[in-house]
Amino acid sequence: MMKFRFRRQGHDPQREKLKLDLFAFNKTVEHGFPNQPSSLAYDPKLRIMAVGTKSGAVKIYGAPGVEFTGLHKETAAVTQIHFLPGQGRLLSLLDDNTLHLWDIDQKDGYSHLEETHSFILPGRPGFDSTNSPPSITRVTVILLKSACDVACLGTEGGGVYFLELSGLTLLEDKTLYQEEIMQSVPDDYRCGKALGPVESLQEHPQDSSKILIGYSRGLVIVWDQSTRNVHHLFLGNQQLESLGWERSGRTVVSSHSDGGYMVWSINSSCHKTLQPLMSTIPYGPFPCKAINKILWRTCDSGNHFIIFSGGMPRASYGDRHCVSILQGQSLVTLDFTSRVIDFFTVHHTEPEEEFDNPSALVVLVEEELVVLDLQTPGWPTVPAPYLAPLHSSAITCSYHISNVPLKLWERIISAGEQQSPPHSSVNWPISGGKNLAQEPTQRGLLLTGHEDGTVRFWDASGVSLRPLYKLGTANIFQTDCEHSDCLNQASEEEWPPFRKVGCFDPYSDDPRLGIQKIALCKYTARMVVAGTAGQVLVMELSDEKSNHMISVAMVDLLQDREGFTWKGHDRLTTKNGSITFRPGFQPSVLVQCMPPAAVTAVTLHSEWNLVAFGTSHGFGLFDYYRRNPVLARCTLHPNDSLAMEGPLSRVKSLKKSLRQSFRRIRKSRVSGKKRVGANSSSSKVQEANAQLAEQAGPTDVEMTPVQRRIEPRSADDSLSGVVRCLYFADTFLRDAAHHGPTMWAGTNSGSVFAYALEVPSQEKFSERLVEAVLGKEIQLMHRAPVVSIAVLDGRGNPLPEPYEVSRDLAKAPDMQGSHSVLIASEEQFKVFTLPKVSAKTKFKLTAHEGCRVRKVALVSFTSLACEDYTENCLACLTNLGDIHIFTVPGLRPQVHYNCIRKEDISGVASCVFTKHGQGFYLISPSEFERFSLSARNITEPLCSLELVRFRGTTCRSPNFTRTPKLTQANGTHMLQGSEANGSPGDGTRTPEEPQAVFSPAPTDSPSSPESSLDTTGDITVEEVKDFLASSEEAERNLRNVSEEEARSPGILIK
Repeated sequence: MMKFRFRRQGHDPQREKLKLDLFAFNKTVEHGFPNQPSSLAYDPKLRIMAVGTKSGAVKIYGAPGVEFTGLHKETAAVTQIHFLPGQGRLLSLLDDNTLHLWDIDQKDGYSHLEETHSFILPGRPGFDSTNSPPSITRVTVILLKSACDVACLGTEGGGVYFLELSGLTLLEDKTLYQEEIMQSVPDDYRCGKALGPVESLQEHPQDSSKILIGYSRGLVIVWDQSTRNVHHLFLGNQQLESLGWERSGRTVVSSHSDGGYMVWSINSSCHKTLQPLMSTIPYGPFPCKAINKILWRTCDSGNHFIIFSGGMPRASYGDRHCVSILQGQSLVTLDFTSRVIDFFTVHHTEPEEEFDNPSALVVLVEEELVVLDLQTPGWPTVPAPYLAPLHSSAITCSYHISNVPLKLWERIISAGEQQSPPHSSVNWPISGGKNLAQEPTQRGLLLTGHEDGTVRFWDASGVSLRPLYKLGTANIFQTDCEHSDCLNQASEEEWPPFRKVGCFDPYSDDPRLGIQKIALCKYTARMVVAGTAGQVLVMELSDEKSNHMISVAMVDLLQDREGFTWKGHDRLTTKNGSITFRPGFQPSVLVQCMPPAAVTAVTLHSEWNLVAFGTSHGFGLFDYYRRNPVLARCTLHPNDSLAMEGPLSRVKSLKKSLRQSFRRIRKSRVSGKKRVGANSSSSKVQEANAQLAEQAGPTDVEMTPVQRRIEPRSADDSLSGVVRCLYFADTFLRDAAHHGPTMWAGTNSGSVFAYALEVPSQEKFSERLVEAVLGKEIQLMHRAPVVSIAVLDGRGNPLPEPYEVSRDLAKAPDMQGSHSVLIASEEQFKVFTLPKVSAKTKFKLTAHEGCRVRKVALVSFTSLACEDYTENCLACLTNLGDIHIFTVPGLRPQVHYNCIRKEDISGVASCVFTKHGQGFYLISPSEFERFSLSARNITEPLCSLELVRFRGTTCRSPNFTRTPKLTQANGTHMLQGSEANGSPGDGTRTPEEPQAVFSPAPTDSPSSPESSLDTTGDITVEEVKDFLASSEEAERNLRNVSEEEARSPGILIK
């Protein structure tokens, strides 16, 4: 007989209001370095910098915390950006030849970047547009006049166009074509050849009516706008790349395609100049690459700066990315590891100043930003407070710690300062704007593991992600290539005089060094770092330099299992003898898993001195105080041959994986026709699916959403033994009267192992060994991978971290009421009572939403209206990029948001949640997107700029619509309005508001008894083995399981 359970009807208005105070989704800030930068600009009056990217993003930076982000509607590369100095406006040129004007506007006390106008240069009048190439009006260079009223556009056709900036309107009567210029050129120079594209436009530093125009062929002219005459001619014959004025306006410097530059003098008595004052190829005499850009900066000392990019000897150093600084007899060749995009100097621009006196050189390269102090001898680098290259080595994992104690924070900063190379002590030169955001209420650490074996510590408390400390593990092992500091320093005889700058280094000495998992105890400053070759390093923070040997312990996870041969990489070999370690985290013991497969899970309990680790072969438990292995358990299935090959193995069989995939497809197709035993799990699932398909509910009753059919996974799937999660808890496992230390492990095949631990007291650590006894073994019937395990106390709250209660930093857990364990698999969440492990409540996400769980975390949400009210919830990220929030332990769905594009697999895989409702995920190899799920806890840039605008410069085109605030500026164009959540009916919501889907079902109040959730067609009963219960209890449990199996599937009706 069918069983009907009724759910409460309607909405609870009070609960809906509370949801609005607790939950709100915002993408707040992008941390790291912009992906694929393509242009650079600087405003010397406001002291702000802009970076454009190939995906159409514009990012503006000032003082730390001052950030603005805009995204063009067109997905095209930003090839040029130019500020209107002091006005908070900038002009951008895209790869599609469109021009866009942006304003930094004040709104609600804060500044925001918005696009106001756009323009595309029309074809040349009088020319047949069908026959003339479209590139004739393609913009090659832009000059903004100092009066900020007109922009000059140089084109590939050699014409110069003039654009009024207030409304981006073309001043056709001022257009300058090549024909007009050629009339002033001597006949012997014309030779029937065109002048080529306009390569450079520069305004005269002392007379704004004169413009320096350089053509690709080598001709350079000074054009007088007021008289429309050529004021001066420089008859160059070498292909031109760049031009620059000397501050007085009496000298011009030009760079060329042959790797040389020339200095030209303007002689008032002569109309034209045939020969330069000086012509040199700095890195000649052999053929050199072009000097792409050159700057001349004067100094009151008389030793002027000449700074240029490129010019390297083509044969020997043609692949180097360099910027050269020449001052008097001093020459330094800055050697970068990625392509130079652009550079500028921070110098005096006021008209009353006689000299430039540059204070800093800012170089944007493809993978990082480097700033050099030009006033300090040696020109040291200036540490950047933001735009750090997160991907200096590829990120392999990340880990976040909230509420870091001040003492640990200061010790980490101190260790980072001691390891930093010599750098300048001057202030950060790009210091414009005011940061109006409140000081962070707590300190947050973001740890990133990298491919080269390093772990980097970042200050993630506020808007700017600041580097604090770098931990290296490569020095512990013998690798093929040893780093040598002397490689970074050029010898005295070397030419060119290279100097390595920047920290981007994409190459790893050994892929086995890659960091896979990190765990850190913030109260004891103890840390565990696990890698690709099965290495598990236990570390502790030391303020002093140390020289010691590392203890090595081998743990065999196969446990002499027969028939398995490891075909993957070898383990890393440690160095012999003592190793010197700088202040910071220093390893004390190395636990080596055998076989040396990548570590897939790790957890640390510093109060019990235990670390647990897992690989694709099994899991282990290690007592790092006594340096003694406690437990090793193999989780391999007899058919797990793929687990023996390793990620770096070359013998992995593509044929076998294809065969297994087709086998699974074939099984799913014939499962409905194939007859199986009546008592098997698959037959029960098929019966439930058939009932779901055939049943027809009453038409006048609202039914729950139709569930999808879920086929049980085969037990012999490859990599079923992978350990996905590990967890320590002080809870009830043996019986309901006695609690104690436990360890839990979840695998890829849906198995959960719970061990009761005998941990001696603090006084007897050195006398007694830690012991582990298998208490429970749970097998989820669908065999979905177990993503997370967490124990909840009698009040339904997560258990506190080690030392939190003893240091009065958290409330003691409720040990009077019955505990429960929350097991999150890829398909469902389920709460079991402890110690009997009977199902209490669940939510089947895959059956309802058709998605898989990828990341989960227990998150504390504080109300926006009342800071004393908090709720613990379960945050879940799915493979479709959606985030769902559920109550705990009731598992009532609250809201869900579209966060990450489902095609962005790396973004989903890299996501990490914080404990207070925020999160991070990679939107590119070099950028983290920060988001907030909490209505109260939001970290976003709140800043302002003091602008000086001329009257009439803020007009907005009447036909131009305001650009809505886009939530992502890495080139991923987000759907706006009703499209964003697939709900076309909601057309009233503004694009600025994040769209959420609220669950109509009210949640259980904390005091109300938990009611069971939807069990439509659910006959999946977990197999539970109790290794600690008495024989009578075991029989009673077995009888309960049999009764549960005999129950008919229930139907839940609203």
